[in-house]
Amino acid sequence: MTPEPSRRSHRDRRGEHRPDHDHAGHPVTEPAPRTAAGDVVAKQRLPHAESKRSILLGSLFLMATSAIGPGFITQTANFTVQLGAAFAFAILLSILVDIAVQLNVWRVIGVSGLRANQLAGALVPGLGAVLAAFVVFGGFVFNVGNVAGGGLGLDALLGLDPTWGGILTAALAVAVFLSRKAGAALDRIVVVLGVVMILITGYVAVVSNPPVGEALRQSVAPDVIDMAVIITLIGGTVGGYITYAGAHRMVDAGVHGVEEVRSISNASVVSIVVTGIMRFLLFLAILGVVAGGAQLAGGNLAASAFQHAAGEVGLRLFGLILWAAAISSVIGAAYTSVSFMVPRTARPLVRNGLTVAMIVVSTIVFASLGTAPANLLIIAGTVNGLILPVGFTVILVVAIFRRRDLLHGYRYPVWLIAVGVVVWALTLWLGANAVQSLGKLWG
Repeated sequence: MTPEPSRRSHRDRRGEHRPDHDHAGHPVTEPAPRTAAGDVVAKQRLPHAESKRSILLGSLFLMATSAIGPGFITQTANFTVQLGAAFAFAILLSILVDIAVQLNVWRVIGVSGLRANQLAGALVPGLGAVLAAFVVFGGFVFNVGNVAGGGLGLDALLGLDPTWGGILTAALAVAVFLSRKAGAALDRIVVVLGVVMILITGYVAVVSNPPVGEALRQSVAPDVIDMAVIITLIGGTVGGYITYAGAHRMVDAGVHGVEEVRSISNASVVSIVVTGIMRFLLFLAILGVVAGGAQLAGGNLAASAFQHAAGEVGLRLFGLILWAAAISSVIGAAYTSVSFMVPRTARPLVRNGLTVAMIVVSTIVFASLGTAPANLLIIAGTVNGLILPVGFTVILVVAIFRRRDLLHGYRYPVWLIAVGVVVWALTLWLGANAVQSLGKLWG
């Protein structure tokens, strides 16, 4: 007598019960997720849990170090000198915006398994190409600033000419993408650089003895509110390629799908915490010097602040921090920008070749540019602020309308949508004001 096939069931990605076998006894498998255009969403196999943890750690540090690039360091020094403790309000606001943006971006991209430009193309034909053009342009402009930041860092660390320092920084970044295991190398390098930045900045923040109580008070009740500063800061730490750096790396490495929601959510939260800690530590380190009455001067105010706080050692430590921020941002900007240019199925040789080309061209532009590096970094942050509203609109449309073909039936949290909509309205207003601020900065 033939035994009856098993009637056991399992829960699919939508949370519904499905039988393990059909009536003939054959195993039942779920259909592969597809985009609105019918393309299958690729799912890479991870060798073991350790690889998954390494990928998530690399992804969150890629996002964090990209957000704490040389642009933010330069902006923090300039704006702390300008506003004092009141700059804490702008930092807190940028972190709140970051929370709403990153929680939604990581969740939508991670669950769908699609890059932001693929999602945009699934919503409106051609929109993906437009978004990609915006991000690649912004990433390129920002990367010129990142290379410039590397030059400033090596100047402070070793006394190397800023131009040659930028070229050396770019060459080391290129070496990462020329390695046989570029993805694994990227993950490890950004984690090490991120930890180094946090430890050194924390040390200088303690040595400079900042007025922490005053900074906390002005973070919620500032004496001065400068909208141009807020626009520039958000653009340089949340907008452009930075928005997608961690989420794209995670999806490209194979961590995505409804079953990975918990891991995706945890990684996004940790990335925000790491970023927030680094932002406030850097601010406090410089505020301690400014509040102590030191007169910062020269073309590199942040370097001057660290030197006042810890002498010659402080200057060298600042150079190391700025260089670490610069090279990690060069890597992040190039990697993320190219992820908008080529499909995930592209051969590594093609993808890495384009990444190297972008770094090389950025370096050539930097070497031939006459604009002061510090000014260039601030301008790049404002340009990126124009990109944020466009890309975040795509993310929210997918979340609000709960596209089953894109989110595979996942029930998107209403509270996350509500928070996202509030910040989306803010980004629209900030983006409109960024146009006027950009002209002011050039002048």
